Amino acid sequence: MAENKRNIGAQKEALALKYLQQQGVRILDTNFYFYGGELDIVAMDGEYLCFIEVKYRKNTSYGYPEEAVTPAKQRKILQGARQYLHYKHYPEDTPCRFDVIAIYREEITWIQNAFF
Repeated sequence: MAENKRNIGAQKEALALKYLQQQGVRILDTNFYFYGGELDIVAMDGEYLCFIEVKYRKNTSYGYPEEAVTPAKQRKILQGARQYLHYKHYPEDTPCRFDVIAIYREEITWIQNAFF
């Protein structure tokens, strides 16, 4: 029986959260829904407000996980970040960063400043 993709996604996001917390990152929000999509993780890493996309692959038949963060997906995340800043009343000059947590099998790679 195939595992439920949503359950696998939730498990991998929990793994990413634990990893980030071990790196000293402060988690602010998870699964922040906005018009047009969802931000997986919003966190503070030092002075940076980080918008973190989590991608998982158990094999490479569809490419590596970080390759799934396409330019279209990046634009959606940017749109969500703008809405998040507005909704949470952050100043416009808040330093932001866009990261990817790529999980391939059981290996976690944190790509900081992955795009924009």
